[in-house]
Parts: sequence; C-alpha cells; structure tokens
Amino acid sequence: MKDSIRALYAGDSDEAHRFRYALLVFDVVTILFVIATSFTHHGPVVEAIDVAFGVVILADFAARVWVSTNRLHLFTRLTTLADIIALVSFLAPLAGEGLGFLRVMRTLRLLHTYQLSQRLKEDFPYFRRNEDVVKATLNLFVFIFIMTGIIYATQYPSNPQIRNYADALYFTITALTTTGFGDITLPGTVGRLISVVVMIAGVTLFLRLVQVLFRPNKVRQECQTCGLVLHDADAVHCKHCGATMHIETEGMT
Repeated sequence: MKDSIRALYAGDSDEAHRFRYALLVFDVVTILFVIATSFTHHGPVVEAIDVAFGVVILADFAARVWVSTNRLHLFTRLTTLADIIALVSFLAPLAGEGLGFLRVMRTLRLLHTYQLSQRLKEDFPYFRRNEDVVKATLNLFVFIFIMTGIIYATQYPSNPQIRNYADALYFTITALTTTGFGDITLPGTVGRLISVVVMIAGVTLFLRLVQVLFRPNKVRQECQTCGLVLHDADAVHCKHCGATMHIETEGMT
C-alpha cells in the first residue's frame, strides 16, 4: 500500500498525473472558498466545510509524510509549512474563533502549483514554448495572493479599512503597482513593513514578467558543445560557439 501511495505522489503513470492534477484543483477550490467566505458570516455551515477541507488536507499531509524517504528534507520545504498552516486554519473552528484569523493563510497552498510546472511543460507545448513567461506569471500570481492573505490575516482584526479579502487584494495591487490611492493604509510598524515588502518584491516580480513578455522570443534547447540554453526559435547555429543546432519546430502547413 505504501508503494502504491508513493507512486501517486512521485510516479510517472497517467494515474499519478491525474491524481496530482486533482490535488491542484482542490488547492484552487480552497482559495476560491476562502475568498468567497471572507464576504460572509462564518456560521456553522462554513465551519463544517472548513473541517471537511481540513480532513482532506490532513490526509494529504499524512500521506506525504508516510511515503517520504527523507522526512527531514520534507519538513524544511515551504510547501510543508503551507500544509501545516492550512491545517491549523481549517481546523481552527474546533478551537474557537480565536484562531479564525488564520483561515486566509490557507492561500499558501498555492505553493503546491510549483510542483506541477515540470509536468505542465511535458503535457502542453504552450508551456514548453513559453516557460519563462509562465513561471514569471506564476511567481507574481502566487506572491499577490499570499501577500493578500498575510495582509488580511494581520489587518482584519484591527483595521476597519480591511473588511474582506477583496479590500486586502485591492491594497496589494495598488501597493505593488505603486499607484497608492491612499484610501486604504496599513497603520503601525508591521503594516509599514508589509507595505515595503509588497512594493519592493512585487515591483521586482512585475518587472520580471514585463521583461520576459517583451524580449525576443527564445526557445530552450541546450547546446551540446557549450551548454547555452536559450536560442532564437529559428537558430541554425549556436550564437556562443557556432555549433550546429537541431531545434524542433512545428513545421509549416
């Protein structure tokens, strides 16, 4: 049984890939649920759904630990930290609303999307051709939602300007783009430090995305002579060493 479960998490079969895609869908559903419930009262129904999600995450986390061959490495990964925080946030209703502020931190589950980047590249030609754009977009997207979660979790209890997830997302976007309308601010030292992180890291990630979007289109094909990876899509020879390149193309119709 242990080998079968390990094959689902680390194997290369179609069943394993479908299983990991299903986990990705589950992570996205949890994010949508968190956003939707930030606009509503957290009554018994929401808390029951929280617990149901928490049980699934607990089972997923326990399975990962059980089949891991290097548990020390496992517990030093950001995705493991994301699982632990998500577990606490989903099961927080069992301990009372005192831990309810952690619920939005389950957005850290988005870190799991990085684990599927290699498979997406293998499955879809678009991801192979636009790997840099996809990664830059993913980095910015994950950063925005995680920082929004942190802002919501730290500001909702005390900042009347942050009433729901949309308010936190709005502030994150305006800070990241340096628009700064001023209608929402984060008071105190912690709030200012969070704003600094959003502006510096967010602008850096945004500029990286702009860079890969507007630079000349390149393909990843390692030169067997010098090791250069990025080449023009129609390159016949390596620009670095002059070796003949054999870049696969979709051909002409």
